[in-house]
Amino acid sequence: QVQLVESGGGLVQPGGSLRLSCAASGMTFSLNVMGWYRQAPGKQRELVATTTSAGMVTYADSVKGRFTIFRDNAKNTVYLQMDSLKPEDTAVYLCIVKNVLGDYWGQGTRVTVSS
Repeated sequence: QVQLVESGGGLVQPGGSLRLSCAASGMTFSLNVMGWYRQAPGKQRELVATTTSAGMVTYADSVKGRFTIFRDNAKNTVYLQMDSLKPEDTAVYLCIVKNVLGDYWGQGTRVTVSS
């Protein structure tokens, strides 16, 4: 099993920034994919960004140029730097990690972008 602890969500004004973090513990060997999804009220869960152990990074079109994902393999932690936040970024952000045993999800951290 892999346990995930997310932090960094909160309330921010449009144009502001937040940094989310997700620390993995437990069976953390070969964490191939680490990343973030989000789910807004009444909407389906959607990919935000992922990064692989080989360094491949994927972003949703809606966040390209504004969000940056990076990982610290020594700490088994993935981060999501979110800049130029918009009201439409409001959602619960969920961390996901994948290894050979399966996919593991965090409980989510809420991000609210509002003036």
